[in-house]
Amino acid sequence: MNKPIHVSDNEFENTVLKSTTPVVVDFWAPWCQPCRMIAPVLENLAAEYADKVTVAKINTDENPAWAMRYGVQGIPTLLFIKDGLVKDTIVGVASIPVIKAKMDGLLKAPVGA
Repeated sequence: MNKPIHVSDNEFENTVLKSTTPVVVDFWAPWCQPCRMIAPVLENLAAEYADKVTVAKINTDENPAWAMRYGVQGIPTLLFIKDGLVKDTIVGVASIPVIKAKMDGLLKAPVGA
């Protein structure tokens, strides 16, 4: 069963941007109540989408560089990244169907592929 991986600022480029699979990045902090609400959802989706989509978590208190680079102003913020590019974003808590729809969107082949 796959679980979300914890990523530091130093690991972000190799783990997320150079990933061969799409990545959902959860920018969060331990004190953030909405972040704690969405955490079990992401754990379940990491298992459901194992080997298809990587779920990565980055603690913005300990690793602020990439959050600043992407202009994250509220947490939780989910970035949906494929081939090193942000394809979609969710700010705040979202329902499971909304998150799954965006994850499924990452898995679709580009037009003309």
